[in-house]
Amino acid sequence: MNDSFARTVLITGASSGIGAVYADRFARRGHDLVLVARDGGRMESLAERLRGETGVATDIIRADLTDANDVAKVEDRLRSDAGIGVLVNNAGAALPGSFLDQSPEQVASLITLNAVALARLASAVAPRFAAAGAGAIINIASIVGFAPEIGLTVYGATKAFVTFLSQGLHLELGPKGVYVQAVLPAATRTEIWGRSGRDVNALSGVMDTGELVDAALVGFDRRETITIPPLPDAGQWEAFEAARKAMLPSVMQVHPAERYRKVVDRIAVPA
Repeated sequence: MNDSFARTVLITGASSGIGAVYADRFARRGHDLVLVARDGGRMESLAERLRGETGVATDIIRADLTDANDVAKVEDRLRSDAGIGVLVNNAGAALPGSFLDQSPEQVASLITLNAVALARLASAVAPRFAAAGAGAIINIASIVGFAPEIGLTVYGATKAFVTFLSQGLHLELGPKGVYVQAVLPAATRTEIWGRSGRDVNALSGVMDTGELVDAALVGFDRRETITIPPLPDAGQWEAFEAARKAMLPSVMQVHPAERYRKVVDRIAVPA
């Protein structure tokens, strides 16, 4: 790879799906790996295969990123291991049913995994990357984060957070030599669907996981801040961003807009 990143890539949610494909692709680029997930057996099988096929060093951290103690273990590794030059924040989940079907505990756990843990891991590694003037953080967001019409309310809200966080980190850390990318998949053929009680075969336009990651890595090599693999016309996202930025001068006002300051005539009440 033509970059100045340290050799090792740490990937969360690495036992299957998008995370496992990222592990495969980075290993084939010659990067050593630290795999993080709950399923130690599946990670060990993946690590053994990648060691045999590519010769890269592969380490495993078994961790549940909804558990603060397990998150702390990964944070410690990110802070202390100067060989880690890329963090792939991929771990995530969705919930079955609609918002009314989901318990407060389920909602809190999803936010902890999809948003809090992701932000904590980025926070753990960013100071070291900034001090070195090099490093990359890849955050897996989703197009659902700007599409409430799809109906995955809490999941979409967490992914909107991931996109915003990535854009903010790009502005803060980019000048310090740290590259931040948000990848926004649409429906992708992973286990997240079955775990949230949905039949992936009933969906249309489902992308293969390998194609998704390969496209995301094209965006990575181009140093895109936002990569949307299924979007044919990049100009649509650029127009979306331009419209958002165009509002900023208008909302920096001392007083409410005129449309909120109109005097409503009082209706006289009969005596």
